[in-house]
Amino acid sequence: MLKPHIISVVGKSNSGKTTLIEKLIKEIKKRGYKIGIIKHSLHGFDMDKSGKDSFKHAAAGADTVMAASSSRIGIVKRVTSDNPDELKKYFQDVDIVVTEGYKKAGKPKIEIFRQEIHKEPLCIKDDTLFAFITDSDIKLNVPKFKTSEIEKLTDLIEERFLK
Repeated sequence: MLKPHIISVVGKSNSGKTTLIEKLIKEIKKRGYKIGIIKHSLHGFDMDKSGKDSFKHAAAGADTVMAASSSRIGIVKRVTSDNPDELKKYFQDVDIVVTEGYKKAGKPKIEIFRQEIHKEPLCIKDDTLFAFITDSDIKLNVPKFKTSEIEKLTDLIEERFLK
């Protein structure tokens, strides 16, 4: 089960991970690829709202609850692990999965670093780091891109993970 590859966008709080992923989604889609996203939430989350039927069904013990319309679906599924390799099976119809977070999962990583907010990058000695996004002068032994160079970053992702 090689497809899809999983890459992680990591960075400290408020570094710009979500904004970078939004730009990556647009550029990857523009190139004709399908992309899936996994947002790592350490503190849990609620996708459905209290009082709604889907919430009541999940609260009653359903293992999987799907809400469906003519244009999209939402699934709440009980799982035993948030490991990206375990979640990958839900993304077999995409070309690549990008996670936000999962800095300890051992997946190829892109770190976004803003020196005006943090003192040092997370992945200084991380063998899985393959790209560094920053406007600082810090140099690591991986390709470095400015936050405005989304096309060049996507070129690297396309070459390494999509072709």
